[in-house]
Amino acid sequence: MIHDLHSHTYYSACGRDKPEVIIQAAIDGGIEVFGISDHNYGIGDRKREYYELLTSLKEVYKDRIKLLCGIEVCTLRRDLYLKDDEDISCFDYCLVENLDSEESVINGDIAGFAKRAGTKVGIAHTNLFRYIKKIGKDPLEYFKMLADNGIFWEMNVNYDSIHGFRIHQYYLDFLKNEEMQDIVRKSGVEIGVGFDGHRVEDYLPERVVHMSNFLKEKGIQIVDI
Repeated sequence: MIHDLHSHTYYSACGRDKPEVIIQAAIDGGIEVFGISDHNYGIGDRKREYYELLTSLKEVYKDRIKLLCGIEVCTLRRDLYLKDDEDISCFDYCLVENLDSEESVINGDIAGFAKRAGTKVGIAHTNLFRYIKKIGKDPLEYFKMLADNGIFWEMNVNYDSIHGFRIHQYYLDFLKNEEMQDIVRKSGVEIGVGFDGHRVEDYLPERVVHMSNFLKEKGIQIVDI
């Protein structure tokens, strides 16, 4: 199934649109599974409201698209991270960002973060091959570790005004590099696809469809949530 697991609504400071608007855009673009993943620090103390709204919309749109209620967690600073007693296990999945930053509060322990999250975890918009080289790990073994812990890696195909119409280089590198593709395929790690949309007028679902079809053609495992 064609999925887009990375999108933002007005619950994120960088977002603007109502959930219904971007859900309809996903339907119109041929997306079959659509995940809304607003920023943890943007939702703030409105998590119950956010969760209940998206849960109600699952029912509204169930005959047209499978909707997932996700959350994106920034690990860059303690004040942007989860509170010690904060439970996010109710969400369908969690995207984690800033894993590759030296300032990340999880200190590279993605397996520990996944256990703490209590739900499916994906690593968002991160050049993992560069990060793995930086920390001196073997790429195949690292991706196997992700697979063993049920952690997926996101191919972020964003191209929008909020990000200055820049394309993630790691995504382009992966498309061209058969060695990288082979490592990922052998490891068994799951790959997710996300547009990371912030404005509905910028949404290009065909980029999601293209990446999804590429993964299928290469025999690379696509995450199923």
